[in-house]
Amino acid sequence: MQYSYLLLSFAITLLLNGCAQKVTVKTLEPAEINGVANTKNIAVTPFHNDDVNLADKVEASISNQHIDGKRYFNVINRTDLNKIITEQKIQNSGLIDESTAVEVGNMLGAQAIISGSVDQPGMHDDYYYVERTKCKGKGDDRRCWKVKVTCQKRTVDLSTQIRMINVSTASVIYADNIHRQKQWNHCADDTNTLPSKQAALQGLANAIAHDFVYKLTPHYRNISVTLLDEPDVEYSDYQEKLLDNALLYIEQSRYDKAEQLLRKLIESTAAQSYVPFYDIGLIYEARGDFIEAQHYYKAADELTVEPVEEINFTVSRIQALIDKEKIAQAQIAK
Repeated sequence: MQYSYLLLSFAITLLLNGCAQKVTVKTLEPAEINGVANTKNIAVTPFHNDDVNLADKVEASISNQHIDGKRYFNVINRTDLNKIITEQKIQNSGLIDESTAVEVGNMLGAQAIISGSVDQPGMHDDYYYVERTKCKGKGDDRRCWKVKVTCQKRTVDLSTQIRMINVSTASVIYADNIHRQKQWNHCADDTNTLPSKQAALQGLANAIAHDFVYKLTPHYRNISVTLLDEPDVEYSDYQEKLLDNALLYIEQSRYDKAEQLLRKLIESTAAQSYVPFYDIGLIYEARGDFIEAQHYYKAADELTVEPVEEINFTVSRIQALIDKEKIAQAQIAK
């Protein structure tokens, strides 16, 4: 009775979702800018024309980067940095050059220097009209008419140049012009309001800082992978029950129990069904064991006669995940 109830609930869930059951896999991906891995001690100089405090936001975001509970970067104290800049009479005119970065970095013990310059931000408002329908009364007395409502569109944009220099090699690790723009709309009959220019610019500056630092840091990403839930060979009632219950346990994240049932399914089908091999591979992938997952995915692939979309996709995807994880782990270890 309990099995029938669980199976019915599971079937209803799949029907409502309108798609096959999926498992969330947590993957570790390397920093987009690989050269940063050798420069964990970082100093952020004051940015030129920085009315939005972008340098502070970049520094704070760098300080908050953690991988597996450990701080990824060490940020040089801003007081020490400002003291060096003052003593060396370095002009804050924007992006510092390689020779200056080496000079400042060596004095501070920094492995990399980040500098930048912020362009004059922009904001403009456009006005337009939208047509609304107004109604009054009920039943036969109900009357409707069209009215025009005044609306306002506010566009705010922010651009900056950011450069990151390796102190030991005097080479540019990263340099880019970054631009962000966002629009807001407000009509006279809306309850929402338009943000002030300063509030909008602060949001754009936070987005620029986040996107920039994201490129510097290895990070975890969640992906959804589809399970195989239909027999590929003729199953007995017992074998169908093994698969159905395994899927129920996977849905409840009871991977050990699900694996036991799938192994029984492999044994009872004389290892001729690719479905349990594939689903066990997915269990190992969800656990973060990509090498073992790849072993089972390959075993499933060897049993296919015709192409299976999920298996084709996963066989190529798992190798990419393994390669990315190796790069990310190497970056973290430096």
